[in-house]
Amino acid sequence: MYFSIIIPVYNRPDEIKELLESLLNSDYNKEYEIVIVEDGSSISCKEEVEKFKSRLNISYHFKENSGPGDSRNYGMKVAEGDYFIIFDSDCIIPAQYLSEVEKELSSSYVDCFGGSDAALDSFSDIQKAINFAMTSFLTTGGIRGGSEKLNKFQPRSFNMGISKIAFEDSHGFGNIHPGEDPDLSIRLWKMGYQTRLFPKAFVYHKRRIDWDKFSVQVNKFGKARPILNSWYPEYSKLTFFFPTLFILGLFGAIALFLFNIEWPLLCYLFYFLMLFITAFIQTKSITIALLSLAAVYKQFYGYGFGFLDSFIKVGLQKQKPETAFPELFFKLKP
Repeated sequence: MYFSIIIPVYNRPDEIKELLESLLNSDYNKEYEIVIVEDGSSISCKEEVEKFKSRLNISYHFKENSGPGDSRNYGMKVAEGDYFIIFDSDCIIPAQYLSEVEKELSSSYVDCFGGSDAALDSFSDIQKAINFAMTSFLTTGGIRGGSEKLNKFQPRSFNMGISKIAFEDSHGFGNIHPGEDPDLSIRLWKMGYQTRLFPKAFVYHKRRIDWDKFSVQVNKFGKARPILNSWYPEYSKLTFFFPTLFILGLFGAIALFLFNIEWPLLCYLFYFLMLFITAFIQTKSITIALLSLAAVYKQFYGYGFGFLDSFIKVGLQKQKPETAFPELFFKLKP
């Protein structure tokens, strides 16, 4: 099996440098290739890539900007491997990653897999807090931390693999973003392919975003879900409504507190206390635990109201998703 690592990048040469440096430490002793796809960046990473060509089997490709999904597809089309591994540019790869992937594929082959993410000690406190929100079993991010069923896992494209055969049959990622990951997973399921979580194939996901960018990101995640539900109603779940119900319930609990009805708000306070304790145990930092509360609130607020907005427009009013939310769709080049 020959791995091709596909990495789309947009205006982040510093991230590519860190990612490639981490691959230099890989304990994998078989040949593999790295395909860098520059998605129309104005700040090129070509110079950084050149520095690694003597030590890594790496190729660089520049294309017009058309989004991460189309860039991944481009990379897989030009790659030489028979199994593709896809990373986001803001990932740092543990030394054992490729070896763990090979072990999993050798013991129980699957045409598409996904891995989870973790935080390094060198990450900022905000990055660690966001990582907690995005991976904890106590939040909507629990699926990214591995609480999905192992054999029905929806891989996320910051850390996933797909066979060449499955890519060619499915034509890869669509033009929705975010939401291209579950869209691809569902299409693969409908075609008879299997997906699975590889628990030990995790990456360190740096997420170079501030609070405002994080809020925008999770809001888009929320908007994407009702669109996917409209495309694949058989895969819709009542649990997808939870963030919206949670945040509306929180505002309702605050309103009831003003009328001396205290127990609903006390339930929410207990939940946030559990979040704080869990975050403190995991990170051993009061500061990060407190920041984690802010991250989880922003996650629920952004996702919840994004979902509600999309549910009304796409689910109830039957608006065309591309018209209702043009910011979620890239126009693909013919």
